[in-house]
Amino acid sequence: MAEQYLYQRNLHKNCDFNMWFAFPAPKSFALSSLGYLWLFRELDMREDVNIEMVFSDSKTTEIMRNKIDLIAFSISFDMDFIEVLNFLDKNNYAYKASERSETDPLIFAGGPVISSNPAPYSEIFDFMIIGDGEGVNEKVVSVCIENKAKPKKEILKMLSEIEGVYVPEINVKVKKKTAKLAGCIYTPIISDMAYFKDTFIIEVVRGCANRCAFCLASYLNLPIRFPDYEQIINTIELGLKHTNKIALLGAQVTAHPRFKDIINFVHTKIKNGANIEMGISSLRVDSFTPDIVQALVDAGQKNLTLAIEAGSERLRKIINKNLSEEQIFKAIDVAKQCGLKGIKFYGMLGLPTETMEDVEEIVKLAGKIKKLHKGFDISFGFSTFVPKPNTPFQWFGREEEKSLEKKSNYIKKELHKIGVKSTVSSSKWDYWQAVLSRGDEKLSDFMIEVHKNGSKLGAFKKASKNLGINTDYYALENYSYDKELPWDFIEITPGKEFLEKESRRLLEI
Repeated sequence: MAEQYLYQRNLHKNCDFNMWFAFPAPKSFALSSLGYLWLFRELDMREDVNIEMVFSDSKTTEIMRNKIDLIAFSISFDMDFIEVLNFLDKNNYAYKASERSETDPLIFAGGPVISSNPAPYSEIFDFMIIGDGEGVNEKVVSVCIENKAKPKKEILKMLSEIEGVYVPEINVKVKKKTAKLAGCIYTPIISDMAYFKDTFIIEVVRGCANRCAFCLASYLNLPIRFPDYEQIINTIELGLKHTNKIALLGAQVTAHPRFKDIINFVHTKIKNGANIEMGISSLRVDSFTPDIVQALVDAGQKNLTLAIEAGSERLRKIINKNLSEEQIFKAIDVAKQCGLKGIKFYGMLGLPTETMEDVEEIVKLAGKIKKLHKGFDISFGFSTFVPKPNTPFQWFGREEEKSLEKKSNYIKKELHKIGVKSTVSSSKWDYWQAVLSRGDEKLSDFMIEVHKNGSKLGAFKKASKNLGINTDYYALENYSYDKELPWDFIEITPGKEFLEKESRRLLEI
């Protein structure tokens, strides 16, 4: 089996509008990206457009370059720009929209990175989708098809009038599009070439009510939304006709009002003899209940991930992660009783107000767990704080690299001493991620310069030097609350006023 399409495809459409839907990573990652696949399905089912998926590792395409009328990119990570520019190079398109010819296709993008801060991409894409893509993509494609013969400027003017569409040369403001969940979104293409091989992914919840102060996934997807229980059950049944591997997806998957019922539905099938593997991305600590954990263990989960974010209760309160040490130990007790082999704890270094004492608390916590739970496998994974737009921590810069390196080396060394495995993301790469995250329109030239210099770590420093850009301003500086930010032109809920109040409230804890 290579690819199973869970919808009826028409491979012989009688239409003359052609589109590439690009994913700036290898095919295996694209085939595990639920949002990308679902939006492809939405357009692939139309009779008036021929659409093809293309990836960073695509060697050839079915639709020839000279036949393409429209190109879309799905951008999930700040560093995706590297593959976007590689793609433009490979297909002989100018990097900037203003330098592409009238006969070149319109090129646009959407996804979390674009929705949170499109400013760095303002010169690269003709237009961008801010917010949820469902429905908006279809409107965009309809306008482009109906007006194919017209000049680009006229088409862009029409596109700028669609809610959720941002045309840099036209729009002064843009309203983020928030879709109502019309149904349950699921993997429409199951593949053994996917990163999550032969896995049927189901979106159980969109958004997160926890609202951790640093978390873009939480704030960008508010309000929290759920598909109906019946829709989820019907979708699970559909998936199980094609594979025995299912995964429940969501930033706060256990927040679904009937999460226990969903888990119990699958668990009952397993107890009745069905061979089903079921996974979830992570559990909230208050969801480590015996019935939920036992169901996941019986469905093949050997380890679970628990995001504690910070080592001390003080810092967890400041980031709005109200999680006590007592709850953590209770969760481990349940995990062991149900037969889990281990837990991976996820944390962050360099959060605003963090001290060395907070970091030491992580080591103390790990030591207590090791002492009380011999033979139970625990590990820690850390990233370093990257300020994200449209969150209460958008005004806070990162710590200096030397300080972060000191904390990183300390935690790896001390955890190693007590036999606990740990990984820490590269603070050097995280620095550049922060530059892009809080960047403005000047960074279009910066990204192009990075690309021209080979996109390795040294290329970033070289590009900033060549262009005279003070990148510390974006990555390290603390901004005043009244500062105008590059993404302020997006009308989004909750707005800047709420984020400021929340930021001030948390810092006073």
